[in-house]
Amino acid sequence: MVNKIWLALIIIGFAFAAIKGDINVVTQAAFDGAATGVTVCFGLISVLVFWLGIMRLAEDAGLVKTISRWLGPVVSYLFPDVPKNHPAMGYILTNMSANLLGLGNAATPMGIKAMQELQELNPDKETASPAMCTLLALNTASITLIPTTLIAIRLNFNSANPAEIVGSTLLATAVATTAAIVADRWYRHRDLRKKPPVAAPPPTLTLKR
Repeated sequence: MVNKIWLALIIIGFAFAAIKGDINVVTQAAFDGAATGVTVCFGLISVLVFWLGIMRLAEDAGLVKTISRWLGPVVSYLFPDVPKNHPAMGYILTNMSANLLGLGNAATPMGIKAMQELQELNPDKETASPAMCTLLALNTASITLIPTTLIAIRLNFNSANPAEIVGSTLLATAVATTAAIVADRWYRHRDLRKKPPVAAPPPTLTLKR
C-alpha cells in the first residue's frame, strides 16, 4: 500500500509539472533530493557508529542482559500465551532491550526472529496471533531512552542542541507504549468475551448391579 501511495504521488507530480510546462523543475528536484539524501547519510555515519559502539560496549558489559532480567516479569504479563522457557521469550526480551537503548539495527533482526518463533506457536498460520500483534505494537511504539538517529540528523543540520529532544522523545514514546499496551489489553479481553463457552461433556450413566 505504501509503495502504491508513493507511486501515485510521483505520477501526480509529473502530471502537474507536464501540464504547467515545468517538467525540468521535477527533474532538478529529483537530483537535488538524491544529493541531499547522500549528504545526510554521510553525516549520519559518524554519529551512528559512535553511538552503536557505545551501545555495543553496554551490551558486552551486560547492560542489555540486566535490562532483560528487569523486563522479564513485564514480558510474562504482556505475553501470557507464550511459555516462559520458549525461545521466543528470549528474542522478545532482546528486542525490547535494544529498542530501549536505541539499537534499532539490533532490534529489527531480533524482532523478526521473535515473530518466526511466535508463528511456530500460532495455531492459525493465516492469521496473526495475539502475541504477534502485541509484539508488533510494542516494537512500533517502544520507549526509547536515546534517540540516536534523530540526534544524528539534528547534528547533521547544525542544530544548536541536538540532544534536547531526549526528554520529549522519552515522553512521546512512553505515551505511545502506554497506548499500545492499553489497546492490546482491550482487544485481548474483547476477543476472550467473544469466544463461545466450551460445552461440558455429557454425563455418563453407570448401571449398578
